[in-house]
Amino acid sequence: MNQPRVPTLALTVGDVAGIGPEITARTLLFHDQLREVCRPVVLGDAGAVRRAVELVGADPGVVRVIGSPAEAANEPGTIELIQVGPELEAVPYGELSAVAGDAAARFVIAACALGRDGLIDGIVTAPLNKAAMHAGGHDWPGHTELLAHEFGVRNFSLVLSAGELYLFHLTTHVSLRNAIEGITPGRIDEVLRLVGSFADALGSPDTPVGVAGLNPHAGENRLFGDEDADVLAPAIERAKAAGINAVGPLPADALIPAAVRGKWQLVVVCYHDQGHAPFKAVYGDDGVNITAGLPVVRVSVDHGTAFDIAGKGVAREASLVLATRRAAELAPGWGQVWEAARATAGS
Repeated sequence: MNQPRVPTLALTVGDVAGIGPEITARTLLFHDQLREVCRPVVLGDAGAVRRAVELVGADPGVVRVIGSPAEAANEPGTIELIQVGPELEAVPYGELSAVAGDAAARFVIAACALGRDGLIDGIVTAPLNKAAMHAGGHDWPGHTELLAHEFGVRNFSLVLSAGELYLFHLTTHVSLRNAIEGITPGRIDEVLRLVGSFADALGSPDTPVGVAGLNPHAGENRLFGDEDADVLAPAIERAKAAGINAVGPLPADALIPAAVRGKWQLVVVCYHDQGHAPFKAVYGDDGVNITAGLPVVRVSVDHGTAFDIAGKGVAREASLVLATRRAAELAPGWGQVWEAARATAGS
């Protein structure tokens, strides 16, 4: 009897000077139940992953180098890896390295190529270091923008998720000054269409979308700025006219606590820390980072490379386990999400 097909996921190990290889090893060696919901294939460096396998107390012989995702047998207790680029085992832990930064970006680029070729169903990313990536010649603010470039998409959003809560971001890895300048009518329209298509594809088109105000108290009737009244409010009205159940702008300090309590499932925040700070304070390792607007699902951990503990054998893999499981859950229906997002991208 044939086993049911499970989605094939490309796991990129991130910056090998950080905790990415270690949490990848822990995830694939200590959580066999993941094999029931996905077929994980690691993209990275075999030497760096074998070093991490030894770090967590396992036999480095469990790492098997393969040539393509189709070769993966998905056997518990193994790590099946596609070698990307030169060997990196000599890269020291805990130090910013241009070599490691270049490699981390190339792992993601290789995963995107597999996605474009239809050889994988999703991408799960361990953390990279942005300064190292820039030093390595890849001038992207982060994973999200690199992924969007490789897939050739314009309308995309970083989405923090825990349980049934999804926080979409109007801006992400830019300065606060640039974030304010980046909250334009066009950008708000794009993200609200993306949220609407996401809700449609998930089967809940009428779900209210809470939109956070930019300024304290959402501007307090222009006492604290005009952006909420002049930019956000008209965009919300346009979204309503297009059939998206957008509400706001609402004071962020009221909206986000209400979302945590379950009142809101879909939330739009204006800038990085407006979403990330409260999300990480509440959810910690129970949250993940999703990129909406790509043709394949991409889910990431919600933490960094942790150079201070890299190589010490104490990194926690909980967020990567959750990211892998969430990607496996979303992958089978992601085609509908992508088609809906693509259909609205140019409207």
